[in-house]
Amino acid sequence: MKFKYLFICILSLAIISCGGKKKVSKKKKSAPKRENTIVIKAPTKKEQVELLEATSTVAVKTNTVEEYINVYKDIAMVEMQRYNIPASITLAQAILESGSGKGELTLKANNHFGIKCHSDWHGPSVTHDDDRRGECFRKYDNPNKSFEDHSLFLTERSRYAFLFDLKQSDYKGWARGLKKAGYATDPKYPNKLITIIEKYQLFEFDKLVLKDNYEIVVEKDNAEEVVTAGETYHTVVKGDTLYNISKRYGVSVESIQKANKLKGSGISIGQKLKIVK
Repeated sequence: MKFKYLFICILSLAIISCGGKKKVSKKKKSAPKRENTIVIKAPTKKEQVELLEATSTVAVKTNTVEEYINVYKDIAMVEMQRYNIPASITLAQAILESGSGKGELTLKANNHFGIKCHSDWHGPSVTHDDDRRGECFRKYDNPNKSFEDHSLFLTERSRYAFLFDLKQSDYKGWARGLKKAGYATDPKYPNKLITIIEKYQLFEFDKLVLKDNYEIVVEKDNAEEVVTAGETYHTVVKGDTLYNISKRYGVSVESIQKANKLKGSGISIGQKLKIVK
């Protein structure tokens, strides 16, 4: 009986052991390692290259201009207080000559104004291709030194002396005078500076420095007029819009429209607009 019972138990265990399914653990295959990739987004309109080129052939990009202005506007205003050079002119030249700080010369020499060595320079220098290959350009320890040397460069050379007879609010006169004095060989240099100043409203920094001494300049070509009897008029030139005119004089578009009985935003070259402040 005992053997019969033992036999049944052994047989039962064998059946259970054979019938049970063995779990098989499958190792998940690890995903192949992916290399780090950089996704470059298509540039927005604001980030596209402007139709402006520095004399050193460095492209000026709109996405970097605002950043550059924010970094160097205070330095430009300090230089204006010290040397009477309009901050708008200093910033516009720096933007144009340095490609908003991204140009090769600026990156390797902290040279933001494209100033060459000349015979009176005894500091560090680098060679850089500009009008000719391998020209000698000044090198600075930091951007502040470049901005200061730019001020000294203009104030210590007699060929730029006539510029200081101009009002500090006359950025157009300064822009044209720099070309006349030989700062740049590019015939479009003045227009490029003026375009940058007006596009980014750099004259506002001149106003911050001059405060109540800021004066609107009367231009000989009738681009704008300041009439006596307390009334101001602006003569429309190519490229003018009601918006940029309003910003220039610190008034609203609506006030210009009302003062001149304009129903829309259309204006024409040669048209005189009354500016009421």
